[in-house]
Amino acid sequence: MEKNSTQMYYFKMTIEESAIANITARWTPFVSNTDVKVDDVKMTTICQSVPGGAECSCQPDFRWSDRVCQESEGKCCGDEKCTFTNNAGVCVSNDTVVVNGSITLSGENYYDCLKEEVLEQFKQCNNKLLREMKTVYSTLPGFDVITISNYRIGSVIADFEIYFAQNVKRQELREKTERLSSHLLASVDLETKGVVRLIMPPNSPVCYYDKPELRCVSQEDLNTPPVWQLRRDGTVFEIFNGTEAEVTTAPLETKLTLRNISELWAGKYTCMFKQKLSSINITHKASAAIDISLLPKIDITNAPAFPRCRNSSDVLSVRVRCELESNKEMYIGTWTGFNLFTGPFQLPDDHSSDVIVSCDETLNPSVTCTFKNRCNEERNATVVVNVIYENNQFCAAEGDWEDTKAGFTAVLKCIDAAGPRRRKCKQTPTQAIWEPEVSTCVKQIVNSVLQQANIIDIGLGSLHENAANVFSLLENVTNNTATINTFADMSASVEVLTKLSQKIKSINTESTVNDFLESSSNLLEKSLNESWTTGLDEGNISLAESYLDSLEKLIQLTNVTRVPKKKNIELAASNCPNRSKCQSTVFNNNVVLVSSDPGSVKTAGFKELENYLPNKDERYEPNSIVVSVTTERKQLDSVEVKINFSLIRPRARDVDMKCVAWDNGTKSWSPEGCEWMGASDEGLCVCRHLSSFAVLMSRYPLNINGLTEVTLVGLSVSVIALILTLAIELIVWSDVVKTDTLYIRHSGNVNICLCLLVADFCFLVSLKLTEENKDTWCKTFVVLKHFCYLSMFFWMLCQSSMLLHQAIFPFHRMSRKTYMRSSIVLGYVCPLLIAVITLLSYSNGAEGEYYSKDTCWLCYSGLMKGSIHTFVIPVGIIVLFNVLSMVIVIIKILDHPVNSDNRNGKEKKAAVTVMRAVILLTPIFGVTWFFGFAVMLLDLTSGPIVVVVHYAFNLLNTFQGLFILLTTCLADKMTHEALLKLIKKNAPASTTESTTQLHSTSK
Repeated sequence: MEKNSTQMYYFKMTIEESAIANITARWTPFVSNTDVKVDDVKMTTICQSVPGGAECSCQPDFRWSDRVCQESEGKCCGDEKCTFTNNAGVCVSNDTVVVNGSITLSGENYYDCLKEEVLEQFKQCNNKLLREMKTVYSTLPGFDVITISNYRIGSVIADFEIYFAQNVKRQELREKTERLSSHLLASVDLETKGVVRLIMPPNSPVCYYDKPELRCVSQEDLNTPPVWQLRRDGTVFEIFNGTEAEVTTAPLETKLTLRNISELWAGKYTCMFKQKLSSINITHKASAAIDISLLPKIDITNAPAFPRCRNSSDVLSVRVRCELESNKEMYIGTWTGFNLFTGPFQLPDDHSSDVIVSCDETLNPSVTCTFKNRCNEERNATVVVNVIYENNQFCAAEGDWEDTKAGFTAVLKCIDAAGPRRRKCKQTPTQAIWEPEVSTCVKQIVNSVLQQANIIDIGLGSLHENAANVFSLLENVTNNTATINTFADMSASVEVLTKLSQKIKSINTESTVNDFLESSSNLLEKSLNESWTTGLDEGNISLAESYLDSLEKLIQLTNVTRVPKKKNIELAASNCPNRSKCQSTVFNNNVVLVSSDPGSVKTAGFKELENYLPNKDERYEPNSIVVSVTTERKQLDSVEVKINFSLIRPRARDVDMKCVAWDNGTKSWSPEGCEWMGASDEGLCVCRHLSSFAVLMSRYPLNINGLTEVTLVGLSVSVIALILTLAIELIVWSDVVKTDTLYIRHSGNVNICLCLLVADFCFLVSLKLTEENKDTWCKTFVVLKHFCYLSMFFWMLCQSSMLLHQAIFPFHRMSRKTYMRSSIVLGYVCPLLIAVITLLSYSNGAEGEYYSKDTCWLCYSGLMKGSIHTFVIPVGIIVLFNVLSMVIVIIKILDHPVNSDNRNGKEKKAAVTVMRAVILLTPIFGVTWFFGFAVMLLDLTSGPIVVVVHYAFNLLNTFQGLFILLTTCLADKMTHEALLKLIKKNAPASTTESTTQLHSTSK
């Protein structure tokens, strides 16, 4: 009914069907204004009397109102027939629009609306506001009624509801709302139902294998993108394009197609179009529910799992149970069997059945359970009953594990965890043997995070928000290491990262990056070492490799520059466009990337990961953290990565290192494209490609081919030569020791030979020590060698000191007794003190500090570092002193008067002989230990020249005994003559004569 084209009213009337023809004439008595006209009369509802009430149905293009649907608790919805016991409901047009809204008023004009409803001030305020709103909205076609339902505080907020009998045009509704907002200086929020219509799938419930389509249509273009939502169990999810959902949009329609049905998609669907202006918000929405007929996931088991036959005539009772995934669907279950003795006998709970199986070995019994949903769709599961026949091998029950047939795997469900426990009964020619249990029990809290990661991209919720939620859940779970302290939990956590790396496109918020790095760092806690290593990796990919691959992808997707540092992961991000160098540091590992235009460069350091990545070369072990370098441009024409690694352990002498990169092809570390810069800069690596890098250090020092053999031969020769030397000295002692100087010389030679003999013997034996007795004897031999080698040099010092004394003080003579006392103190006591003090100073001779078990010799840890310096420094001082002494003695001898007496002449000859021996021995020992110092200072990794030095030192050092024999015995004239004299004296006459002739001829 329209008046002056400004207001329209909508009336509902219940009448007899026969009165419809005269309805217009019957309006006249009720209308006093002749300008009012009645038009657009429609019949909406038809009712007929039935026992106990009235049965009503809606006319075409009409439906039960939302109010009727709610009051009937869902029994009178849509356009189906409905029975009413009291007042019959009235159908409304499919074009009926309901507007729910709120208006926020400013100023003091409407404060009275917040007072109690019984007060006159409230009534006046309420009527005033209702009149203002009705004046505006009643001019819209189809206007029915407007009611204010509630007032709230926040200035003054009024909640209201408007009914329209027909569709409302979007533009007209917006214009009227803008007028009301402007007139009242208020902001208005509206939500319409009916402007858009949601057309649901024709089948209800939706069947499991259907691909239902939901269409949301409008009569005009709303010029705003649609939003789809699903409300399930009190939670609202926004729907996007994903693996299970597809949203398409046309000018007057938007469509949602569900490609895969599961319980996740059951609930109330809403499509909406939001219009936002300065002070008004209008949302057009339509909602409807979907009921889905599901099919269950079935876990079928039998108890006992392996029924055992005592003899072939037995029959066994077995209970088969099908456990179904929990959901609200009501299934009809049926059971079938094959090769059963009898059964199956379905039990009252529908999910279990008893069967009887025979012990006839020719049969292979099986049982199948089938479940049917409301759409008559079926799903089944079958179990083969593996009977342990009379002659079959089996593993006897042990603990939780029942009798199990050989060649099969027993399975137990995890308690309060997801996944099974498995234990295989291995078949051998003689008996069945239990193998160790393999548990894949994942704690429920960890498994729930994994399940969330699996569905982040199905379309139920924003991919970005879903991923952020999963990262947050993972961070909370991994904060407690007790939650992920098993291989199964660790594997599930890494799988979460793998799923996320495969599904998401970017990580753009700092909070998500923080959760991602924090959770990833938590997984690398040192206390979780066994969680990484105590388990079975899936397929050919190790758990650590999956972790590294996922982290590299996720780091590449990270788009924030402010990166928080974590305990076990440090990430450095920098933007280097059009620059030749890009520098970053992670965990004190300095990285320089050289490339023409790398773009964004991300460098990450991972602690502990080096211990978990597989290393196929057992000769090397990791000696740095893993450092990953990635760039925005994955394929670069040329790139050079310089990494100065901070080594985990100091590199031992002569130990080789190599720079490696992780090779995804070979699943191992590869040195290809990487170069170690040598001992001078032992942490520096240069690689010519992008990857994850590390430094591997050899477990053993480098070996020089043939050096051990040369040492064995030289020491053996020296030991024999020294024994000969001592024997010769003993034989000719009385003949050659005729002066004090000769006594000094030969007594010194004897002690030098004794010391060197013991040292060489210890050296020779230590080369043959086995691993079992190395710890016991190695330290002992080191102490002996240290003492004997020092003693040898100190006896040389005694000889040179005595010569120097005689040269400087020619008229002062020292008795042999005094000389021997002082020589013993200097030659044995001093070295002994040095050896003992050294032993005590280095943790009582601790391996690695005092001595090296690999070499059975003193340790060298660097310049002026290590126990070796307690040998090097005294030897260096003695060699230098000997050289100076020889220079002084030579000068004094050359200046000696010509007319000396015979005694002085003999002493002079003896002194010359001693001096010659010292001159010969000192260069031998000096040159030998000059090479020894070089060996100590030079590293085998420094190049070929070091190998030459090692060979020179070993040849000179191991053959010292031979040199002593040659220089102090065979090449000494007095010793030579004494030997010949002894030979003549003891030889027969003919032999003596021929020897004399030979001797005369040689002269």
